[in-house]
Amino acid sequence: MIKVRADLKVDALAGALQRFWSHSGEKIELIRRNYDLSKGTPVYTVEGKYTTRGWTEWTQGFQFGSAILQFDGTGDKNFLEYGRTQTVALMAPHISHTGVHDHGFNNVSTYGNLLRLIKEGKLGSNEWEVNFYELALKISGAVQASRWTSIKSGGYVHSFNGAHSLFVDTMRSVRSLMVSYKLKHVMQGENDVKISMLERALQHMEATATYSVFYGEGRDQYDIRGRTAHEIIFNTRDGNYRCPNSQQGYTGFTTWTRGLAWAMCGFAEELEFLDTVADAELEQFGGRKKIEAFMLKAARATCDFYIEHSPTDGVPYWDTGAPELYKLKDYLDRPADPFNEYEPVDSSAAAIASQGLLRLGKYLQGKKDPDGDKYWQAGLTVAGTLLEEPYLSTKNNHEGLLLHSVYHWPNRWDYVPKGAKVAQGESSMWGDYHIREVALYLQKMLNKEPYYTFYNCVK
Repeated sequence: MIKVRADLKVDALAGALQRFWSHSGEKIELIRRNYDLSKGTPVYTVEGKYTTRGWTEWTQGFQFGSAILQFDGTGDKNFLEYGRTQTVALMAPHISHTGVHDHGFNNVSTYGNLLRLIKEGKLGSNEWEVNFYELALKISGAVQASRWTSIKSGGYVHSFNGAHSLFVDTMRSVRSLMVSYKLKHVMQGENDVKISMLERALQHMEATATYSVFYGEGRDQYDIRGRTAHEIIFNTRDGNYRCPNSQQGYTGFTTWTRGLAWAMCGFAEELEFLDTVADAELEQFGGRKKIEAFMLKAARATCDFYIEHSPTDGVPYWDTGAPELYKLKDYLDRPADPFNEYEPVDSSAAAIASQGLLRLGKYLQGKKDPDGDKYWQAGLTVAGTLLEEPYLSTKNNHEGLLLHSVYHWPNRWDYVPKGAKVAQGESSMWGDYHIREVALYLQKMLNKEPYYTFYNCVK
């Protein structure tokens, strides 16, 4: 269980954040100089060097989005120009990519961040530049929303596995629909039928909350409150739920911790977003009270599970049911050991989860809920761990920023160093991006800048 540092303040992380941005800039420059983009999108490191791994194109937005975040955190315009130039040159295929559920990762991280900087007054622009970014985000949300499966209780954006498959990680990617909706884009289907992207986003979130998150209410033998299943399988003929499954976790009955983290972060930031939506807009979809209730129930449950099922420093192992965790004995009663011989940790899950904890804490504090401080301090605790070694990469020849991230351990895609038995010491493009997001979130609070949200691009 996380040993929450109740006395930790954002100010205390100022020095760590300054060091972090210095190392972050060095890593971006290393990749820019060394990586050959003709080989494909960089995904994770092998012996400290970024390499690709063909599956789906879901990490390029993190690469160029990282440069944009670096500019936002430091003011160095070299990173802005690199991120902006590469977004224009290389991200267009991601806007119209019909084969992935990752539009909220690729396009909100690039076009969305650039538009946000304009709206926040940190980036000069002209009308055509604004129109360009807005058009990209409008279309991206519509393409994402078109990956639709209807079920008896609504529907969901299906994964790349097919129409039968709901992934828990799409909970964060669904923000692409919200951005497109806020930009007043009209999605049309056959016979010019107008499709509400707000409705589809809300239905997807309700399906995720209902089926991907467990609540300890006796759903099955392994129904523990707050645990998540990576994949949920539906019968596409009659719309019925069939079973939990997993692509990157151990089983459908254990919790892949990065999927858990996606749910934590997604529900928390969408709760924040709903405060910008008028009551009248929500009324036809059940009303604010109903919508906020299922979202808050899922956010609290997943965040509580993470706190209770992570080691004391807040960095989880890759799956809470990983088969050899028992050999570590009492592993939840001490800090995570990324150098152990049995199961890898996943720092990228911690980076995503820390943002979810912080945002839920901040949201509840604003509602005068006494639990807000618990989640806020837990998020600070996890962030404080990741901003220091052995998770922060400080060696100038390692291209990764956040060490001890894993991608797909069941498939053995992750590099295991010579002499070791599990993956360790490597980074991922999503882990590096999300620790930058956490750092920027905290940096803006220190600098008293506008509160950092994905939907600042449409304010």
